[in-house]
Amino acid sequence: MLDNITFSVAPGEIFGFLGPNGAGKTTTMRIILGLLNPSSGKATLNGKNLAKDDTARSNVGVLLEVDGIYDRLSAYENLRYFADIYQIPNREARINELLEFFNLSERRNDPAGKFSKGMKRKLALAKAIMHKPEVLFLDEPASGLDPEAQKSFRDLILSLSREGNMTIFLNSHDLDEVQRICNKVAIIKGGKLLAWDSLTNLDRKNRQPGMELSFSNTADIEQAEKLLVSAKLAVDIHRTQEGLTLTPAEGVDTPKIITYLAGHNIQLEEVRKLKRSLEEIYLETMKQETK
Repeated sequence: MLDNITFSVAPGEIFGFLGPNGAGKTTTMRIILGLLNPSSGKATLNGKNLAKDDTARSNVGVLLEVDGIYDRLSAYENLRYFADIYQIPNREARINELLEFFNLSERRNDPAGKFSKGMKRKLALAKAIMHKPEVLFLDEPASGLDPEAQKSFRDLILSLSREGNMTIFLNSHDLDEVQRICNKVAIIKGGKLLAWDSLTNLDRKNRQPGMELSFSNTADIEQAEKLLVSAKLAVDIHRTQEGLTLTPAEGVDTPKIITYLAGHNIQLEEVRKLKRSLEEIYLETMKQETK
């Protein structure tokens, strides 16, 4: 059951849709795709309801967790079958284009049942974009793939977004995958929307940005830590091999810390802002929701 979930996805975005099992991700996707009717509210694509508009549906591609590939058919025959369904003009050219793009040309005549899981996912993705959709929905696209195949798949998704000008809606449990490729994310739990923003903005919310200090002289690390603690300029200070990580105290900015240390003859080599991982943001969001 969904509870007043409201968000939008901008053209050209790679959008990550996140949440634990049972959160309502699949239900939301089915409503957007027009497979389920909401009891109230609406879901539209470019202002059109997919449940009622055939033209709008023709601008959507979908890759579910199940590939939908016919194992007894070759890569070419699978794509030919779906090209016929979509009534693609210049079908041979489009099929060859996709086989080349997904590096499947050399295996075009091999039965798909002999393909690795990664190759099957490539073929399934080729099938999903056969008709050059404006929006592509992906449900756990890299599930079960080895690290090399996952990277290959991420690169393909990025290429489709940049070169194919596709908007991509990604439903995934793989937070590392989402962080690497998504522009914006939404996080839901129990049918409720907990967060919806860019990763940069989510990182800034509810916390003072952390920073990492590197020093020219390793002897300065201990002294800098003592000075910052004594002056109450920083909290959550931790030593690293090359320096310190810390969070500026409330009301303290980076220039103040740099100036203070320089005034005590501490030589800084580098200052970097620290970003939380999507995993940290996700877990913190879930924790706040339970409070």
